[in-house]
Amino acid sequence: MQETFDTIIIGGGQSALACAYYLRRTGLSYLLLDNQPEAGGSWLKAWDSLNLFSPAEFSSLPGWLMPKTSHVYPTRAETISYLQNYEDRYKFPVQRPVQVQDVCFKEGIFELKTDKGTYYARTVISATGIVQQPYIPSYPGQDTYKGALLHSSEYRNPEQLQGKRVLVIGGGNSGAQLLAEVSKVADATWVTLREPSFLPDEVDGSVLFDIASAKYYALQKGEALDPDKYNLGSIVMVPSVIEARERGALQAVRPFDAFYEQGVIWPDGHKEAVDAVIWCTGFGYALDHLQCLGLVKASGRVVTEGTKAVERPGLWLVGYGGWTGFASATLIGVGRSAKETVKQVQAYLQQA
Repeated sequence: MQETFDTIIIGGGQSALACAYYLRRTGLSYLLLDNQPEAGGSWLKAWDSLNLFSPAEFSSLPGWLMPKTSHVYPTRAETISYLQNYEDRYKFPVQRPVQVQDVCFKEGIFELKTDKGTYYARTVISATGIVQQPYIPSYPGQDTYKGALLHSSEYRNPEQLQGKRVLVIGGGNSGAQLLAEVSKVADATWVTLREPSFLPDEVDGSVLFDIASAKYYALQKGEALDPDKYNLGSIVMVPSVIEARERGALQAVRPFDAFYEQGVIWPDGHKEAVDAVIWCTGFGYALDHLQCLGLVKASGRVVTEGTKAVERPGLWLVGYGGWTGFASATLIGVGRSAKETVKQVQAYLQQA
């Protein structure tokens, strides 16, 4: 039988690295299994011009500040470099590319079935992130449409859409940023469920983190929340989005009703020819590897207390958003969840 690790972390992005940082100081045996060919996590699949929303000093994992960057907001390349150097700095034990297919629990041990064989662990930390399962809505006639359908995870740069008639679907940050970029080279229309909500120009990710922290602690104390204080908007006004606003490109329309072969049909019955549609509609949780444990609910989530899986002792989930820890899906926020998780892992193993 292969070695049984005290802990196996599934993932190789920011959440996995933050957990590894705290695990390396415990003396426990641990291993990271990453399905990517190199370090960098979800940033490896991001579009070329994607930047962080916060300056480098507010975008760091525990133990090592992100170095100053050439731009106010670190670029995709700079963020990947930071994650790769962070992993190398601490010499984390990582095997890649390894795709974890199933996690089962037998006779007190977790069995992790992968495309490279079976691994064994006393505890498991799932840190596969929130950007591996693209979500695409379903519209009538979608299967008859002959144009290009791209999820934002497949988009790389505007050159692939030069001179095209394009719909950008989604009212969040990715929708706004891609609309800003694509509208420079294509006839682009922005489609959102409701009128987009923009943050003040001076508010970036660091301010949002401070506001979210204040909201979190207010809720912990049972205080009533002032909506004017906590609800500033949803779209961060990074330079590219500000530039798009200045040239009048940030105009959104409500959704169409259906597709037809050449394009879309609007609520008034008007047909419009469209060459490509970019879905900026988010992602589902990448938890297929936990199906064997029977923990994933209809919502796509696992029942947790903090990061601990309630229905399967020995399993933790880190970095999936607010339901697995406050701000746990951010570079600056995941350290808190990772530290508490590793503390709980230690306590669990001591009692086992």
